Amino acid sequence: MTLITKTTDLVEFCKRAQEMPYITVDTEFVREYSYWSQLCLIQVGLEKEAVAVDPLAEGIELAPFFDLLQDPKVIKVFHSARQDIEIFYHLTSQIPQPLFDTQIAAMVCGFGESIGYDVLVQKFAKVSIDKSSRYTHWAQRPLTEKQLQYALGDVIHLRVIYEKLLKIIGKDDRFHWLSEELFILSNPKTYEIDPYSVWEKIKARSAKPRMLAVLREIAAWRELTAQKRNLPRGRIMQDNVMLGLAASAPRSLPELRKMRGLPGSFLEGPQAKEILCLIEKALALPIEDCPQGKREVSSPPGTTALVEMLRLLLKIKAEHYHVAQKLIATSADLEIIARSPDPHVPALEGWRREIFGNAALALKAGKIAIGIKNHRISLIPIEE
Repeated sequence: MTLITKTTDLVEFCKRAQEMPYITVDTEFVREYSYWSQLCLIQVGLEKEAVAVDPLAEGIELAPFFDLLQDPKVIKVFHSARQDIEIFYHLTSQIPQPLFDTQIAAMVCGFGESIGYDVLVQKFAKVSIDKSSRYTHWAQRPLTEKQLQYALGDVIHLRVIYEKLLKIIGKDDRFHWLSEELFILSNPKTYEIDPYSVWEKIKARSAKPRMLAVLREIAAWRELTAQKRNLPRGRIMQDNVMLGLAASAPRSLPELRKMRGLPGSFLEGPQAKEILCLIEKALALPIEDCPQGKREVSSPPGTTALVEMLRLLLKIKAEHYHVAQKLIATSADLEIIARSPDPHVPALEGWRREIFGNAALALKAGKIAIGIKNHRISLIPIEE
């Protein structure tokens, strides 16, 4: 086993890696105490070797590895790649290209939703993984031999999984299914956060536009402050405190002091004035520029039953094509198809429309029914 702690060794390894058709990649990181994930270890697998690169080693430069991630001749294989890619994108402003995600590929091949790496290792490599090192503190040094064995296992067995899934996808001619999903991983917008949209993830009891405008401003301030100070959002301000500020909208420091959850250091510092200015800004907005809360839209008669029928149809199609239901359509997709006269959802586009969307629209239009035929659940055309 090899732990790379010097730039010269990393350069030599990356030269060997550039001769490979693909490499397997994984990372270990910690994020409990920061906004941005702290990269603690990079594991890379080649055909006959696997190494761990220590990004915390004194003096090491990761540029050779980052260049390798952009080499168009070498496929970068991950499992559940989103967090790994987010880390690399934050560090380099680039996304590894080309890439392959075995978790997505497994869903395309019908191995379930968000299937774990250990399950695929057991299935394809016939090996059981010792998970005892999974939650160790990867930023602490020195790393133990047991930690390195665990970390390298994440790229050694990944080679077998990748090659097995590649054969299945080729046999079933599903590369175009996979490419649509990998495009999402390759899109920078996937990893970019709009500070003025994060308020939408906070559950507010009130849907009053003015209250939501205050919440939007404070949530954006918290997001930007957390990024700048590299601290978790909750360390800057808790959700319940933001909701209290949005509901009460204090206009002065004495009013602000009456709010719960704000420490004395905050009230005596410049941040208190910033919050008051943001509240004033939100309250001065024209009402049409304030966020509008979600309004309950009345559903056409029979919508609830139709959603359940679509759910059954989705299950039938997923089993028939051996693909994870979640990859074909989400619950939100089914709701929109059932409620909207002109639905626009991913389930009605591309390969999803071919295997599910067209049938979903036909079911909604009463052109097909779900019934029992020859002791099996089947789709039955309805003659007009």
